[in-house]
Amino acid sequence: MIAVEPPAGGFVGPVKRSITIAGHATSISLEPVFWSALEAEASARSLPLSALVAAIDAQRIAAADPPNLASAIRVWLFATRGG
Repeated sequence: MIAVEPPAGGFVGPVKRSITIAGHATSISLEPVFWSALEAEASARSLPLSALVAAIDAQRIAAADPPNLASAIRVWLFATRGG
């Protein structure tokens, strides 16, 4: 068996938050590490968190087979952060 170290803070399940997109509240469940990364990306782009999520959502909806929003955010973050 290969030994691996757990992430800082351990393994933590998703945390649900409500974000307003285009005037509608939507709930998104992401693990804290993804919330932190998303907040950092919004800050780096000088955008409110809701604006960044709305932009990701618009791209997600345009996909041929759109994933759910939480999955789209995780994949976007992974691609954006050089994963």
